[in-house]
Amino acid sequence: MNTAARTSHKHWKTYVIGAATVTALLVSSACSPNGGDGPDDRKPTGGPSSPGTPSTSGTPSATASPSTPKPSGTPSTKPTPGATGGSGGGAVALCAPGDVSITSSTEDDKSQGVRHILLTLTNTSQKPCQVYRYPLIQLGNARLPVPEIKESAPTPGTPYETIAPGKQTHAALLLNGPMDEDTAKTMTVQLQDTKPGSKKGEPIKVAFPGVDTVYWNDFAKVTHWMTASGLALRFIMSS
Repeated sequence: MNTAARTSHKHWKTYVIGAATVTALLVSSACSPNGGDGPDDRKPTGGPSSPGTPSTSGTPSATASPSTPKPSGTPSTKPTPGATGGSGGGAVALCAPGDVSITSSTEDDKSQGVRHILLTLTNTSQKPCQVYRYPLIQLGNARLPVPEIKESAPTPGTPYETIAPGKQTHAALLLNGPMDEDTAKTMTVQLQDTKPGSKKGEPIKVAFPGVDTVYWNDFAKVTHWMTASGLALRFIMSS
């Protein structure tokens, strides 16, 4: 082989080596971190952005709004018996005998004898007060007070009537029925304290309506206090 042929073959080998080198460099460049196929490019989507590059993946939604705390509840305005009075520390005190006056009336024909009596209690003080349940009525020398008409009791939980100054409340008394009778020349009315059957102050003497003597027996009974006189009478007029 002549010298020219050797020279030409040598240049060809040099060219082949140069092409291989370029190919290797391209492959190396394609696998580098900057090429996008290296190990660092398997980071989870939405990870922290590279230092110095502002992130745009956290753009807030246009529909988002701050939550508004809900009220924990509306205070109850419903009154309770303890809040309205009695001797248990409420705003309204019990009526004492010195705070009230009690009178009696009847629609019966006095010539036929008085059997139905309406008691009217008036608050003569300068402040509201309360009367509990029904009046404890003592007729003459009777050993026990006249029993209540249970059906006339007010709504459970409010066993009292609140009486404003100058206002009234009523209780109706039935004296007798178809059986033997006793006579009574006096009648006393005692107010109840908060405990059933307990007494508030001294008895109040009340005159009979237009007569000196009444006849009574075991049928005698009395309603609870109530502001409507007609309603009170309704419990006894059918008897």
